[in-house]
Amino acid sequence: MAEPAVSANRLELLQIADAVAREKSIDKSVVLQAMEEAITKAAKARYGQENEIRAEIDPRSGETRLNRLLLVVEKVENEATEISLAEANRRNPAATLGDFIAEPLPPVDFGRIAAQNAKQVIVQKVRDAERDRMYDEYKDRIGEIVHGAVKRVEYGNVIVDLGRGEGIVRRDESLPRETFRTGDRIRAYVYDVRREQRGPQIFLSRTHPEFMARLFGQEVPEIYDGVVEVVSVARDPGSRAKIAVRSKDGSIDPVGACVGMRGSRVQAVVNELQGEKIDIIQWTPDVASFVVNALAPAEVTKVVLDEEAERIEVVVPDEQLSLAIGRRGQNVRLASQLTGWDIDIMTEAEESERRQKEFAARTQRFIDALDVDETLAQLLASEGFDTVEEVAYVELREIASIEGLDEQTAEELQNRAREYLERAAAEQDARRKELGVADELTEIEGLTPAMLVALGEAGILNVEDFAGCASDDLIGWTERKNGEAVKHKGAFSDLDVSAEEANRLIMSARVRMGWIPAPEEAEVVADAEAEADA
Repeated sequence: MAEPAVSANRLELLQIADAVAREKSIDKSVVLQAMEEAITKAAKARYGQENEIRAEIDPRSGETRLNRLLLVVEKVENEATEISLAEANRRNPAATLGDFIAEPLPPVDFGRIAAQNAKQVIVQKVRDAERDRMYDEYKDRIGEIVHGAVKRVEYGNVIVDLGRGEGIVRRDESLPRETFRTGDRIRAYVYDVRREQRGPQIFLSRTHPEFMARLFGQEVPEIYDGVVEVVSVARDPGSRAKIAVRSKDGSIDPVGACVGMRGSRVQAVVNELQGEKIDIIQWTPDVASFVVNALAPAEVTKVVLDEEAERIEVVVPDEQLSLAIGRRGQNVRLASQLTGWDIDIMTEAEESERRQKEFAARTQRFIDALDVDETLAQLLASEGFDTVEEVAYVELREIASIEGLDEQTAEELQNRAREYLERAAAEQDARRKELGVADELTEIEGLTPAMLVALGEAGILNVEDFAGCASDDLIGWTERKNGEAVKHKGAFSDLDVSAEEANRLIMSARVRMGWIPAPEEAEVVADAEAEADA
């Protein structure tokens, strides 16, 4: 009569495990393992914690077996966990040292406390498995848009029920003036999934730039199919955004595809983002054109690029200045984020004033260096001469061809320019020696007296010091902090030295130190190695 009851209990055990596994979306074996741990814990409480006890549940029949494991040793020191080889061989002739002998134990009757403990073990194990499942499922969904229902709102943070998990939209990841109530449907971007003490946390955002890009991917079939690509997005969440797109098919207009018939596609995204205004801009490989497009609706009359510093100067008509900058600098800030370049905006009047100052500075430079009057200095500056070196080493006929100058005057100007440069070089050489810069550095081709003085002021005093430099140490570098470019000076920052020239000079120093072979030697070595391989 007892057997049917036992069978029913076995069957009920499997049914419970199956039901829990389905409800929590975890593997049934995990639930059975949790039950085994619970039974093991209860058995240890019944037979003693010092025993090594293992419970096993047959996943097909539901039968529970309880065994005490004994380690086979030569000399027994702990009878609760060890057994001698002779005793083990009586039970199992094949037993050897290091094996385990399973000693069956009677089933455990669960009392109230034991049952409570068992329940806690099972609940904790199932909860851990559920967390692992949720983490594994969502860690690969970073970068996707998910749908959910608002479960509750806590201190401005929105807890979202995702069906098989829970996400959180923190206050700073919500759109301004956007409110949610329990039960509201919500779409958000998964930007991070992390394991934390209380389980995996799924972090959602409605302000992330990629959220907008993904929304356009859902609304615009050409983006979903990969024909139109979203290159970059810049957002001032809840207020304004700029998005740059390009087409891989010349017959498709990327801006028109994103706008849609009568603006239906872009309007769907605007509605989702609570009325955020969106400028859709066509991306071009030409940086100047791209920046001009990004500053729309403002008109641009002139741009000047500084590629090394990734900085661009934009000149706009006086009446367009406020439109180009935007309210609180919004338009130029978004354009800068979209293009990745720092943008300086000036009016035509400001640019004209700056040009006049530069012209005056060049004029004064020629007056001081060449000992000429202001009219002649202005004449040289207006003809495009910028430095005394240009006057000293340009073809004589180029100076003589300037209206109002003859060959004799041109020759005199060149002589004065060269004398000035020789005096400056002598002064710089004296300064170089005063700073302790070694003579060996003067032998590196391309290092001018001004460069040698700059190296001395930077503490670079010999060839070894110079060979250990990077190009950034010489020409400086730019890094971004809080979205703004910060320029760090190098030894040659005040001189007109390019990154290529700085690298060439450093390589020459390294060749001189013997750290690397000379270019010709390197080619010979490479050819020899290739022949040896062949």
